[in-house]
Amino acid sequence: MKYNLFLFDLDDTLLDFKASERLSFFLALKSLGIQSDLENLFSQYQVVNTGLWKLFEEAKVTKEHLKVERFRKIFEANGLGVDPNKASERYLETLPETVVLMDHAVEICEWLKGHGEIGIITNGIQTVQHQRIKNSLIAPYISFISVSDECGFAKPDVRFFEYTAKKVTNFNKLSSIIVGDREEADIQGARNFGIDSCWFNPHQKISSVTVTPTYEIKHLSELKHKLTNR
Repeated sequence: MKYNLFLFDLDDTLLDFKASERLSFFLALKSLGIQSDLENLFSQYQVVNTGLWKLFEEAKVTKEHLKVERFRKIFEANGLGVDPNKASERYLETLPETVVLMDHAVEICEWLKGHGEIGIITNGIQTVQHQRIKNSLIAPYISFISVSDECGFAKPDVRFFEYTAKKVTNFNKLSSIIVGDREEADIQGARNFGIDSCWFNPHQKISSVTVTPTYEIKHLSELKHKLTNR
């Protein structure tokens, strides 16, 4: 095989963040006395959260602002007198306990571990991401975790990948590949840094960027075929 370093995005690539996010959101709000209209509030939250993460990746807002602002906005829009700081704290406390794996995540990690080193590259919150991985079945296969909080830059900033490369012994761009579901962060990031990429596209979305990945897959299990039949 050409590759011996596999850099995986975490959320919605190896871990089903959407499932965890929903569970944690409901638990957090219920603990603060909000029992009704949770589905509607969650839909609003997702829109606000996505927008704030995009601003964060463009270095227009801080992570600390994002964590609270996403709750403040939906509470204000719905006239809810709930402290957004407490909501943020409760949500982040429950998130590591609601880990859901993507299909074939353990299988592919076990297989790739036999061919090299697996690293996690994520724009998530440092303490939360480390704990989520620790609580998951993929933990034994992960060599290192690189989080935007730790280095001060987020994907697709090339400085994030330069920071990540320092965690690897004998790093070589030619034998490294990034696997992720987000074109703007993962595929563009790979292009910025000059390494191969695989777009994990389970919903068969139409590409929204001009960067073409080296590979594209619908299921994680397809990686075996793609990487050994180049």
